[in-house]
Amino acid sequence: MATTDSQLWAGTECAVRVWNFKDLYSAAGQGDSGDEETVPFRESVCTSAVICLVKDEGSRVVWSGHRDGRIRCWKMESATPIPANPFKEGLSWQAHRGPVLSLVISCYGDLWSGSEGGVIKIWPWEAIEKALSLTTEERHMSSLLVERSYIEPWTQVAVNGFTNILTSDVRYLLSDHSGAKVWSAGYLSFALWDARTRELLKVFSTDGQIENRVDIPSAQDPSGEYVSGSKKDKTQSSFGFFQRSRNAIMGAADAVRRVAVKGAFGDDNRRTEAMVIAVDGMIWTGCTSGLLVQWDRNGNRIQDYHYHSSAVHCFCTFGLRIWVGYASGTVNVLDLEGNLLRGWVAHSSPVIKMAAGAGFIFTLANHGGICGWNITSPGPLDSILWSELAGKEFLYTKIESLKILTGTWNVGQGRASHDSLISWLGSVASTVGVIVVGLQEVEMGAGFLAMSAAKETVGLEGSSVGQWWLDMIGKTLDEGSTFERVGSRQLAGLLIAVWVRNNIRTHVGDVDAAAVPCGFGRAIGNKGAVGLRIRMYGRIMCFVNCHFAAHLEAVNRRNADFDHVYRTMNFCRPNFLNCAADLDCHWSFLLQLVLHLQYKFFVAHIERDQLRVEMEAGNVFQGMREADITFPPTYKFERHQAGLAGYDSGEKKRIPAWCDRILYRDSRSASVSECSLECPVVSSISQYEACMDVTDSDHKPVRCIFTVDIARVDESIRRQELGEILKSNEKIKFMAEEICKIPETIVSTNNIILQNQDTSILRITNKCGKKDAFFEIICEGQSIIKEGGHASDHCPRGSFGFPRWLEVTPSAGIIRPDHIAEVSLHHEEHQTLEEFVDGVPQNWWCEDTKDKEVILVVKVHGSYSTDTRHHRVSVRHCCSAKTNQMDPPEHRARQTQGTVLHRSDFQHLSSSCDVVDDLWSLCSP
Repeated sequence: MATTDSQLWAGTECAVRVWNFKDLYSAAGQGDSGDEETVPFRESVCTSAVICLVKDEGSRVVWSGHRDGRIRCWKMESATPIPANPFKEGLSWQAHRGPVLSLVISCYGDLWSGSEGGVIKIWPWEAIEKALSLTTEERHMSSLLVERSYIEPWTQVAVNGFTNILTSDVRYLLSDHSGAKVWSAGYLSFALWDARTRELLKVFSTDGQIENRVDIPSAQDPSGEYVSGSKKDKTQSSFGFFQRSRNAIMGAADAVRRVAVKGAFGDDNRRTEAMVIAVDGMIWTGCTSGLLVQWDRNGNRIQDYHYHSSAVHCFCTFGLRIWVGYASGTVNVLDLEGNLLRGWVAHSSPVIKMAAGAGFIFTLANHGGICGWNITSPGPLDSILWSELAGKEFLYTKIESLKILTGTWNVGQGRASHDSLISWLGSVASTVGVIVVGLQEVEMGAGFLAMSAAKETVGLEGSSVGQWWLDMIGKTLDEGSTFERVGSRQLAGLLIAVWVRNNIRTHVGDVDAAAVPCGFGRAIGNKGAVGLRIRMYGRIMCFVNCHFAAHLEAVNRRNADFDHVYRTMNFCRPNFLNCAADLDCHWSFLLQLVLHLQYKFFVAHIERDQLRVEMEAGNVFQGMREADITFPPTYKFERHQAGLAGYDSGEKKRIPAWCDRILYRDSRSASVSECSLECPVVSSISQYEACMDVTDSDHKPVRCIFTVDIARVDESIRRQELGEILKSNEKIKFMAEEICKIPETIVSTNNIILQNQDTSILRITNKCGKKDAFFEIICEGQSIIKEGGHASDHCPRGSFGFPRWLEVTPSAGIIRPDHIAEVSLHHEEHQTLEEFVDGVPQNWWCEDTKDKEVILVVKVHGSYSTDTRHHRVSVRHCCSAKTNQMDPPEHRARQTQGTVLHRSDFQHLSSSCDVVDDLWSLCSP
């Protein structure tokens, strides 16, 4: 997900989608695409799954990395109008053999991409610029031009003698514009690169331990500069081939190691799952354990913070705050010092991406939902906005009614006939929207149980018999035409599966599975539980199929089994919302009943069953309920013997019992609660019965039909109401204007001249006495100075990057009230540029020595405003004295004051200093 000044871009499994911020509060259905509630959006032509996105405001494009290894370029303007046809990419090429896992644009406009096995490729801005400038007739050459222009920085490292290559997948790339560095990261290690020279600076682990230091010769070293073309080509080619081969082998070995570690010991909690750079230059990384780590821009580990046990999935920074998204769906907000300001559950599934724009922090959930959170939260606007929205709750609350059929059956290692499945499920399926089936004792042989336990340790599950049951039930339910199976889980003899009707499939998602063995040593699945967790109409429902210890005297073991399942069943994506929980339970227990007693006595003696006694004592299934039992005991029967005469007449003469039960819990705290947003899931039971005519097992199948009311928010209406509140409420408008006001700032000059290796100081003053100012410096474009001192059209680099001859430090930061930030503008000496083809340098030339001019833009914003105020500064690099003479003497004198300062004289960003009196009199341009 990425934001521009006017759009939100997001990648899907098959396309790129774009939302225009001007449509945020509009009614649904007014755009090119979208369902009845979403903000209107536009969608691209079909593509491979999108893995990463990065915006390039300078070129007015968005770059996307895909699972098929391609990089695609999308013009921002192509998504602005609303034609009927999907928009197409402007440029694409095959970047990697594997998926493109990460993308970033450096401060010099180069596009960096990362893939599997440690592969990093750099696509120079010069090649991209040329490809984008080609005419439509020449466009067929653009893909080939860029595709062959890449640079492999690891190959350059190998040439210089560095052999301990980072071979893990390059999951993350991060550009430190102020430090002119690029970070690359795998799960357990980092590499730090010089963005200008593309040299490796440092490799270190997630613990902060330096794995290798490299001392690479500088560009001036003759041994690295004067190499014949044929000799260097051969060296590069040989190293490139063997290095890529080694990377592939090491990457495969690393993948095998990770799988083995995961299977034997669980996920490594030190793994890096997300990273971001804050406005103060600190880098933050998040780990699988929920740990947050703060680093300085040189890769030194500063401090750790731990506020949540779930895995960190994403970050977003804006102003003085850091937003953290977790696998649990929780969002935490921190200040730059790492203090927790607030946290809440934002989604019912993992928060996987975040982006800031239009006064909101947008969060993307794993199920595809996007929410926008006011950028001032937590703040004084929250309570007023919530109060106003709560008063209009009746306008945007929508009640959905859904029928759910749940069925449980201990099949006793047998197989059911088609007629039995029709009697149990098929006969009532036509009236329900969701069907949940739990089976016990699908297979129970000792060899099978041992093999199942072994498969579970490496993440494998299922069996041919389990698949037979899924296929037969699917056939009974007319799977494909009427129903779709959305999830299943098998643990040895336990199996659970869910089918949903096709017409509500779009409202069902975020399916997750879990299993807990309770057999021998808590490792064998003959006893235990399997569960599925599913999102329906935005609410979470959990279905669990249990099979606990048998026999009358084993009540304490059953209680212990329940306690173990309750404490250890963890879904991959834990959830903390109020949810409806239908517990599909097979609970073995016995009642002291005589075989020949009639039906009415079954009802009279049900109060004596162990399950109800234990539930009333609060020992098991706390807070759950069961409908009245009006059917005979479902155990134990002789197979293929109809009627109540089929009760066990063998040698053991087991006492009949209600072993097969279905319990449930919803959002209600009392039975009279009505369905509302405060009590979002309310259920009632229309049928609870056993299928006594089914004789394929010694147990009878049981089914229960729930009518479930689900309260949800009509997002389209609530969005319009929020827009109306923000537009019409005078108090909110006044507070928002005050909070989002941009501090007044001034710059010390609008014109700077640099000669070879000169350094000049640009001072930015925050004249506001109360609020922090945030600045970012970009390069709006570069041009050649013509005869007469006039500059031609200024052409921007990628993402408004700087030319390689200009170093701007820092290019972003914070200015405290009544303070000055000093920015160093330094001219780097001319360097030899190389043109690469297929990763091998082909041509060398000196950087252009003509006089040049760049337009720097100092963008200033406040703590809570995405709007900016701009200051433009012209910076000229003069190679000859005649250009310098074009400026008036008084201007040259002012410039000289800046150029005589040395680095040791630089004032640190936002450090205390007296404000220069004459700066106050300057007018903001």
